[in-house]
Amino acid sequence: MTPRVRWLLIKTPVVLAGLAPLAWLMAGAFADRLGANPIDVITDETGTWTLRFLVATLLVTPLRRWTGWNALVRFRRMLGLFAFAYGCLHFLTYLWLDQFFDLREIVKDIAKRPFITVGFTAFVLMIPLALTSTKGWIRRLGRRWQLLHRVVYASAVLGVVHYWWLVKADIARPARYALIVGVLLAARGWWAAGKRKGKGEKGEGKRRARALARGAGL
Repeated sequence: MTPRVRWLLIKTPVVLAGLAPLAWLMAGAFADRLGANPIDVITDETGTWTLRFLVATLLVTPLRRWTGWNALVRFRRMLGLFAFAYGCLHFLTYLWLDQFFDLREIVKDIAKRPFITVGFTAFVLMIPLALTSTKGWIRRLGRRWQLLHRVVYASAVLGVVHYWWLVKADIARPARYALIVGVLLAARGWWAAGKRKGKGEKGEGKRRARALARGAGL
């Protein structure tokens, strides 16, 4: 079995799993099984799956570190694109099915409900990430690509805030997402601090070695 075929076999179930929520919503809409207010269901589900895929994207690096399975990083871009796709559906549902592209009403709605502004900001931040997710952009941007794609942290945080302000009273679910995102970002901060400390200790060791060499006349 060639590496390409092996990767296709591994990737296919992930793609199907990513499309499953959309298939469920479409089947429910056609069969009239989304309840009395299907627009609310579609809006809520697409928004929730956007946040879930953002969390899954953030989870890739910790899982790779804990398991040692470096191939996991190949799923990160795919999960990020699924997050963006569901974010597009979430935003389009609001513009089309909820507001019927009435810009005046949309502006009024944003003024009355700041959580929409926060959610829109999270979505806008995802746009450059999706546009630069190709191999060509990765090559062109080099190390800057990784710096740019750290914006996903802000999108995840804003997504949690958007969800929290949306539900207002029953904050149990957004609180769970806030905890998960907080733990994942804290882990990244801890690793980054350890990496900086390791580099500092390594540099200090080299300076001491050079000083000892000079003192010994080497």
